[in-house]
Amino acid sequence: MINIKGKQDYLVALESVAMTDIVLNMFIFFFISFSLIYTFNPARISKIDVKLPRASSAISLEGSEKSILTITRSGEYFINDEKIKGVDLKKTLQSKLKDDPSLSLLLKVDNMTKFDNVVKVLDVINELNIQQVSVASVKKE
Repeated sequence: MINIKGKQDYLVALESVAMTDIVLNMFIFFFISFSLIYTFNPARISKIDVKLPRASSAISLEGSEKSILTITRSGEYFINDEKIKGVDLKKTLQSKLKDDPSLSLLLKVDNMTKFDNVVKVLDVINELNIQQVSVASVKKE
């Protein structure tokens, strides 16, 4: 008698390799998808990274309605998370002042910002005669 082996042994091995390929491809697909979702998340993109200076007399301004003017480390200007060009800063603040004559500003400046950028903003605030200006800081521990 001749002993003939079937092809079942080879099929089992090929099926496990194919299943491993499918699982690895799914893993790569989901890894890349979640990575892109995290990277381009609108909440993450709109967050402005500012490291505030520390002050021992910092107080909380919770509950007060203020427009937030932010200056980043690289010298970019934002008003309430909306990026503003330096040349348009005065015009933007003027339009906000027309909407609300009692405009109050919270100035958030990164601790590594060039002082020249801060002086430009303070000059515009002074020209527009905005009286209520607070400077944000973090309380020293």
